[in-house]
Amino acid sequence: MVRKAFKRKKTAPSKLDTFIKRYNIPREYLSVNRKMITRGLAVGIFFGFIPMPFQMLAVLAITPLLKFNVPIAITMVWLSNPFTMPFMYYMEYTTGAFLLDMDPLNVELSIHWFKQNLGLIFIPLYFGTAVYAIGFSLIVYFGVDWLWIHSVKQEKQAKDNQRRT
Repeated sequence: MVRKAFKRKKTAPSKLDTFIKRYNIPREYLSVNRKMITRGLAVGIFFGFIPMPFQMLAVLAITPLLKFNVPIAITMVWLSNPFTMPFMYYMEYTTGAFLLDMDPLNVELSIHWFKQNLGLIFIPLYFGTAVYAIGFSLIVYFGVDWLWIHSVKQEKQAKDNQRRT
């Protein structure tokens, strides 16, 4: 069950509680409820797909505008890491070139090639990025939201069935 994975019992003030009090961090940025988790996942995946430096800072910059679970959003940004970035960005570029009906270039992994062809790959790359960033963040948002609601209903139904017997 999705919801149970985030539940835990509080017995005494933890180090996290003292950290929150000391730096006056709003608790809602660490809330573990359906809306905050799904928003955090969506925001993190959205920024994780965008080829830009300082993705985690971009997540923190929009925190006052949207309320979401910040640690989960930052963790989701890490899906694009130095090992996955070349594959993700190549996939985004080829998808963008296909959707814009452009012939994709033969990509070489060198700084010289990127400097020469940045103007040619920029629009298809970011068009494909928009498709994947918006698409995957919406799929994850609504998918996890549905799973959360479904797991709560199943848990409630199991408790009702247990009471009847």
